[in-house]
Amino acid sequence: MKKQHPLPYLLFFLIAVPAIAALWYGYPGGETPLLGAGIVLLLIALTAASSTKVADQWEKAVVLRVGRFRTLAGPGIFTIIPLVDTIAYWIDLRIITTSFTAEKTLTKDTVPVDVEAVLFWKVTDPKKAVLEVEDYRSAISWAAQTALREVIGKSNLADMLEGREKLDAELQKIIDKRTEQWGIHISSVEIRDILIPTELQDAMSMQAQAERERQARVILGESEKQVAAQFEEAARTYEHNPTAPCTCGR
Repeated sequence: MKKQHPLPYLLFFLIAVPAIAALWYGYPGGETPLLGAGIVLLLIALTAASSTKVADQWEKAVVLRVGRFRTLAGPGIFTIIPLVDTIAYWIDLRIITTSFTAEKTLTKDTVPVDVEAVLFWKVTDPKKAVLEVEDYRSAISWAAQTALREVIGKSNLADMLEGREKLDAELQKIIDKRTEQWGIHISSVEIRDILIPTELQDAMSMQAQAERERQARVILGESEKQVAAQFEEAARTYEHNPTAPCTCGR
């Protein structure tokens, strides 16, 4: 809900004060000129207050005239015709963030995952955003969730865990293509977290531990081979060296 700017109230106050004064002084004696002037000034005050609008620097106002699109107004001060023009929407042109999730979605290798992501987007065409879709914020959220489920279904769990940047780029491309017709541009998509079942986490932890133990054993075996090779080379050196001490038993 947009916060009302104080300028219309100020205009009403400045015009209404002399109007009320004219009515006050004209009423007791029934002075028609003062009463008429007061009524006219009061009508002017109401008209000025209801017709004057202020849009912030990051806003655009979608103005309809008798139900039909008239113009995009703002930022700054603008006027409308009371009872004829209406402001259908105040459109925020700044970058907006929307969080969305996909729960218990199966990957390509049939692993159920919960994925949390955040979408960065902005309105580039306020007219399309209002006229082409009923609620563009909800539409973007649903489009993002559908795209996320689609990408998860096409990816293996290992690819999702290792290649988040690729998934982010693919999601951005899909969502931007769907929302472009609504006057929406997707700046970026970032996957924040990928949650897998606890049982699978334990299995992956055991697998990683076993892999580390295997690597440790391989490294130990290579080290022993290197040490044995060095001893063998040293023995050959002593064998062909007449000045080397005798290592045979006496």
